[in-house]
Amino acid sequence: MSLTAVVVVVVAAVLIGAFGIRVSRTTSDFYVASRTVSPLWNASAIGGEYLSAASFLGVAGLILSFGVDMLWLPVGWTGGYLVLLVLVSAPLRRSGAYTLPDFAEARLESMTVRRTASVLVVLIGWLYLMPQFQSAGLVLRTITGAPVWVGGLLVAVVVAVNVLSGGMRSITFVQAFQYWLKLTALAVPLVFLLMAWQADGSPGIGAQDAATWLVPLAGGKEYGLYSTYSLILATFLGTMGLPHVLVRFYTNPDGRAARRTTLVVLSLLGAFYLMPALYGWLGRLYAPDLIRTDTVVLTLPARMIGGTLGDVLTALVTAGAFAAFLSTSSGLTVSVAGVIAQDLLKGSVRSFRIATLMAVAVPLALALWARELPVADVVGLAFAVAASSFCPLLVLGIWWRRLTTTGALAGLFVGGGLACGAVLVTITGGPYDGLAGALLAQPAAWTVPIAFTVMVSVSFLTPHRVPPGVARIMVRLHTPENLDLDRGDWRPRSS
Repeated sequence: MSLTAVVVVVVAAVLIGAFGIRVSRTTSDFYVASRTVSPLWNASAIGGEYLSAASFLGVAGLILSFGVDMLWLPVGWTGGYLVLLVLVSAPLRRSGAYTLPDFAEARLESMTVRRTASVLVVLIGWLYLMPQFQSAGLVLRTITGAPVWVGGLLVAVVVAVNVLSGGMRSITFVQAFQYWLKLTALAVPLVFLLMAWQADGSPGIGAQDAATWLVPLAGGKEYGLYSTYSLILATFLGTMGLPHVLVRFYTNPDGRAARRTTLVVLSLLGAFYLMPALYGWLGRLYAPDLIRTDTVVLTLPARMIGGTLGDVLTALVTAGAFAAFLSTSSGLTVSVAGVIAQDLLKGSVRSFRIATLMAVAVPLALALWARELPVADVVGLAFAVAASSFCPLLVLGIWWRRLTTTGALAGLFVGGGLACGAVLVTITGGPYDGLAGALLAQPAAWTVPIAFTVMVSVSFLTPHRVPPGVARIMVRLHTPENLDLDRGDWRPRSS
């Protein structure tokens, strides 16, 4: 039954994506859906791509294993949109760019900065895609016993077909549908699980767990306070640096619509993230043997309910998990392919399609080669890299006119390079013990301040490298679209 659910989700994704062929005709359609996506539709699509395997499976698994300390993950992933709303969303939309490298070039008037940003976009996208493919393999192995590589390959093929068919416009339809599928796939089984828990006498957490699992920083985790604050910093600041999230704001008609989209996203994410925490708590009661795995969401319906109803609910959860893999992988593939197509190829629709194949092939190979880590941990590392590179570039680029080309480059190289180094060491050789292990596993607490400090300090030392057109671009970033700046009279266009 679970396998049937997977097939239904895959077929639905392909059919909905195929609709994009009928409405995608221009390059703008492929890259930013011609900037005509409404706030509610766009917010649903953002929820679809943002709620990845880490949200659907990983959060519950980490809460099961480590308790309330891990509640900072959903809080940070949601709260990051507040920072995005206040500092970035509207100016970024007004920039008129297709991708993050486009914004970097427009703000700093430097092809070197653009190429550096392009490399970071691709690295972050691949780092984020890798656990999606690994988790897809884990889920398919859990329900069918198939080799791990089969699930990853299936997701990669479906995503490539959808993106190749219609680009951003096609993916928007698919991701909006998949958000509501994921919400339903968690909510409906949770209702039955809570009813089963109540029928079982409403058991609570045992005394031993109450003294550790329910108490923050009481689980004996080494350097837990540092890890917690570093995680908070990565999730709050990393959201604004995720290329597959930021590219969505280029699809809004204007800056006002971008802000409204962010507000709706906060509501959608808040509703969703209530549920993985409850799955983790129920898992601590009924499936403690699944500690340090990502399968508790898939396993609980069969353990707590069983029978035909348990099988149906397991199939529904499995369908939601595959929707998570497909939607997030689609958004990441679009953002990575857009950068590869524009900066390495010719920028045409044909180039975009070639770049799509490149965008999925590399992370699929990494997923098969790299050692398996908890999916939320790997995604957290991607957030750390984004927070250490694009966060300072966006915040300073939008709000500080004295940012120089040299300062931006230095900050990207130092902050992004240090974060990438920590990620590489953690994935290939970790986990490590002691302070060094904590610093490598959660690098944002030291890489983000270093990135900001380097970017500001070098800018002060190189004032002659301030872009000559900074006044023009700053006005463009901060002036509402209903003012016609080209006429020079600052009157609304309707007048």
